[in-house]
Order: sequence, then structure tokens, then C-alpha cells
Amino acid sequence: MKNRIKELRQENGISQERMAAMLGVSRQTIISIEKGRYNPSLPLAIQIARCFDTYVEEVFLLEDEQET
Repeated sequence: MKNRIKELRQENGISQERMAAMLGVSRQTIISIEKGRYNPSLPLAIQIARCFDTYVEEVFLLEDEQET
């Protein structure tokens, strides 16, 4: 699953460390999610979307979906 976390995080001026603290996870978890090595649980995905005041579908994209 692809995601826009790094892009959204940079647009909002949020460091990986700050985001990890906001979510109660390690910075390594944020790095792994951003690089697509780890797919977060649904509750964590919802928390991530809330950090950016958006919907889960705006943050996470299925590999077979094409952006329009």
C-alpha cells in the first residue's frame, strides 16, 4: 500500500519524531510506514489521517488505484 505520509508531514512542518510522539509509536515505525515496509493497523491509520485533518483514503492508496 502506498501512502502520502512523508508528503503530508512535510507540508505541515511535522518531523518524524514529533509525529511518532503524537501517535504514541516509535520514529522507526513512522519511517517503516513511510517507506511502505509496514502497513499500519486500521486504528493507527485513522490516527495518522486525523493528524493531517483528512480521511484515511487521502493518506493511504492501494497499489492498484491510479491517482486522478
